[in-house]
Amino acid sequence: MAGRQRANGEGSIRERYPGCWEGRYTAGYDILTGKRIQKGVFAKTRKECTAKLARAIQQDTGPYYRKGKGYDSQPLSTWIRLWFDSYTKPNLRPSSADGYRSMIENHIIPVLGHIQLSKLSSIQIQRFYNDLHTHGRLDNHGNRKYEPLSASTVKHIHAVLSGALKQAVKERIIPFNPCDNCKIPKREKKEMHVLPQDKIGAYLDEAKRLGVYALFYLELTSGLRRGELLGLEWADLNPETRMLTVNKQLTRSGGELCISVPKTENSIRTIALPENTVALLIDEHNKHPDSPLMFWCPRTNGYWSPDSLRHLHKQMLAAAGVDESVRFHDLRHTFSTLAIQSGVDAKTVAGMLGHYSAAFTLDTYTHVTEQMKRGAAEKIGVFMNASVNVQVNVVHSPSAVVRGDYESDLANCLNPSNSTDLDPTSQ
Repeated sequence: MAGRQRANGEGSIRERYPGCWEGRYTAGYDILTGKRIQKGVFAKTRKECTAKLARAIQQDTGPYYRKGKGYDSQPLSTWIRLWFDSYTKPNLRPSSADGYRSMIENHIIPVLGHIQLSKLSSIQIQRFYNDLHTHGRLDNHGNRKYEPLSASTVKHIHAVLSGALKQAVKERIIPFNPCDNCKIPKREKKEMHVLPQDKIGAYLDEAKRLGVYALFYLELTSGLRRGELLGLEWADLNPETRMLTVNKQLTRSGGELCISVPKTENSIRTIALPENTVALLIDEHNKHPDSPLMFWCPRTNGYWSPDSLRHLHKQMLAAAGVDESVRFHDLRHTFSTLAIQSGVDAKTVAGMLGHYSAAFTLDTYTHVTEQMKRGAAEKIGVFMNASVNVQVNVVHSPSAVVRGDYESDLANCLNPSNSTDLDPTSQ
């Protein structure tokens, strides 16, 4: 029995042979060739085929051009996917591409994807950012946990959305970028954690028991990023010169571990290692001489996974009696802090860490440099006191007793009420 005539946009249905129904629809048109893109579904009955076809049409938001409609009339989901596939993905590392895709599919499209590109407003985007910051965190399955999302992550999502809309402005699809009028949450200044110096011994004792002593010792004496550390090969080390070349990193893409280029151009670097670190690495290599990897994992017969490293780190923290708030990445901060406190100049530390400038390093480790400044000030004070014989018994009270050659001047500075120069009634 023939069904009703289907309306434009609903697709077509036919019985190919008994027990096999086919539904076809036009998804859109190829952006470059203009060729029509058709897709289909199959089912055992007409009713089932009708339902599957309607669902496929509704869910298909691929980056196709809908004939008869300009991109300004397309939903945001169509444009942002097209922008990602055409302009962004080809220039990204696999792990970065996964991050972009996650922000687009898990955050942006579920909330804003249905809105027509030309009708997307600043207030809609602003409310989206506010909502993300208050309860936008997702669990491992993509479900909302109704917990705050960090300002840093909201900033990344803003960069992705704004980038897509900026390209739409360049192509004159929309007149302006509605993201330009939005305010993103201020990034919270996180307290930096380091591994306490008096706990390093116990921490490394547990590493030795777990068979990963050389790996964690290298981390504490080099400050490598986790991916850089795990991606090392024996060929990257010159034992004679004690120089280590960092030119790759281990990342995860599509659930699989892979080697990619480092985070930035500055991340490609050569660093010097202490003699005892090199000795440990040579000993580690002798345990698995047939493997090209610096650190071979017996469980995987290959690279250590980042997750395994994190679990080992937590186990070592517990054994050393250190709070779990110290992340693996904080071992990098521990190295930097100890280096700066030991008097290594900021430019050298920046080069070892792969930072783009010494100024960035100094800004990151302000807490360390401030302590060093106070220490320097105390040393200068001791030197000056010994040189000019000035003794200040109490400096916290206005009635401080000051003795020395400059008794009168210093007394007036510490206790302004003694000075008629600051008394308006004395003018």
